[in-house]
Amino acid sequence: MANLNVSVIIPAFNEAEMIGDVIRRITALYPGYEILVINDGSTDDTGRVAVDAGAVVYSHPYNIGNGAAIKSGIRIASGDILVFMDGDGQHSPEDIRTLLAHFPDYDMVVGARGKGHHASLIRALGNRIYNRFASYVAKFQVMDLTSGFRAIKAELARNLLYLLPNTYSYPTTMTLGVLRSGRSVKYTPVHFRKRSKGKSNIKFFGDGVRFFMIITKICALYSPLRIFLPVSCLLFSLGLCYYFYTYVMSGRFTNMSALLFTTSVIIFMIGLVSEQICQMRFERSEGSKLN
Repeated sequence: MANLNVSVIIPAFNEAEMIGDVIRRITALYPGYEILVINDGSTDDTGRVAVDAGAVVYSHPYNIGNGAAIKSGIRIASGDILVFMDGDGQHSPEDIRTLLAHFPDYDMVVGARGKGHHASLIRALGNRIYNRFASYVAKFQVMDLTSGFRAIKAELARNLLYLLPNTYSYPTTMTLGVLRSGRSVKYTPVHFRKRSKGKSNIKFFGDGVRFFMIITKICALYSPLRIFLPVSCLLFSLGLCYYFYTYVMSGRFTNMSALLFTTSVIIFMIGLVSEQICQMRFERSEGSKLN
């Protein structure tokens, strides 16, 4: 770990009360690391406090979003390994070494939250559902889809820049993008603290829908049949059941059954074409890198 060139990227919006202490703790533990604070249009003294604590500060002229701050950090960071963490004190700087201990064997290491961390039972249940859905999409056990405390190889992070949204859902996109690209991911337990001041800006229902759409988008981008095939099978099964029902009840084959069968075949064929397009896109991308 001592030989790693590391940049710590901290997106911050109105975190003047906590950001200074976080930076000083990182500096004391890892004096050689680059510390970048992306001040995302804060209306308090976040930028000044971060500079006084010893960080390099890059400021957005207005609040764009947590994901946008992460993207700015990726663009300007000089390290070979990028560590993302919050500036509100929830992530412990002591755990950075826990993440970095798994490099260079893994391409990305994510700090996983334990049970009981989530503020409510509903949020915990929602995260469990999204973890299961993401695991299905990626064919990999996703333990904490939305954790923002992670370390990733800089080259890989830059390759994923075009996928990352400007919102809080960037961890979801990054995780699925890395996994569906065939790169390695490691989850490791770390300590999370509850916010001592303020409250989370993540809204369960609004951001939950966004997380679902992002998972679906990434699945369609990397492995379309994981979406199209289940839908096709469902419609075919409904058509078969409805045909059985109408045959028993009235001895005929209805237009609805024909529509369900036809739709299932069309969706399956669209999935096959999408899968071929994805394969050609990846082959072209890999070829351009080799050249």
